[in-house]
Formats: sequence, C-alpha cells, structure tokens
Amino acid sequence: MLRCLALAALAALVLAGCGVRNSKPFTADGTAPCLKDNGFKAVTSSFVRVGFVAGTAENGGLRATSRSGNDVTIAFTADEQSVTATERAFRHHAPASIRPHMSDIMSAQRNAVVVWTTTPASEEMDALTRCLKP
Repeated sequence: MLRCLALAALAALVLAGCGVRNSKPFTADGTAPCLKDNGFKAVTSSFVRVGFVAGTAENGGLRATSRSGNDVTIAFTADEQSVTATERAFRHHAPASIRPHMSDIMSAQRNAVVVWTTTPASEEMDALTRCLKP
C-alpha cells in the first residue's frame, strides 16, 4: 500500500511538471546577448536608439538589425497584461503612412512587443523568438 502511494505521488509530481511554462517576463538584458550571438547587428538598449515607447518599457527596450538589414524594436513590458497598451503606444507614435500596416510588422510574444521596419521573413522572426529570454 505504501509503495502504491509513493508511486502515485511520484506520478503526480511528474505530471504536474509536464507543460509547465516559464512565467518570468522576457527582458532586454536577457535577450540582447542571444541576438548578438545569432547574427543580429547593432544590438542596443540605448534610450536614444530604441525610442520612447521601448525605452520606457518596464523590462527594457532593444533595437537590432537582422542579417537581412531589417530593423527591429522590442519593448519588454511588465507582463502580458501591459502588451495592449504598449501596442497602442507604438501605433500612436508611428508615422501615419505606417499605421495601416502595423499588423504586418508588429507582434507580441508574452510580454515582448516586437516591431519591425518591414514585414519580417519567417527565419528572422524565428531567430528573434528563440532569443527572447527572461
């Protein structure tokens, strides 16, 4: 009986661990080294370079250039609930000619709001997504 209880407890622990997702927010400090290691150039968290929206994000902001030359800005919000407000801010501060195309160049991954200069190739987006770190 004791052995069955021990096995059941172990099984419960294993099952509880399956599918556990890291809930720590992504950060500029955690993401920048990976972007550099994966061929992104001019990776910076300088307020002047990342702009107002990303520069004031709770977990920092980054700007980088992919291998193809596509610039990307990332605002790392406090949490997933802050993403909508940050997306609104990016839209508000975007040039009028770009606003209709924001859905093509802006996306969110958990607490990271990502804005590209032009629609990214899937390889660019995949490389960036793999680099998002707490």
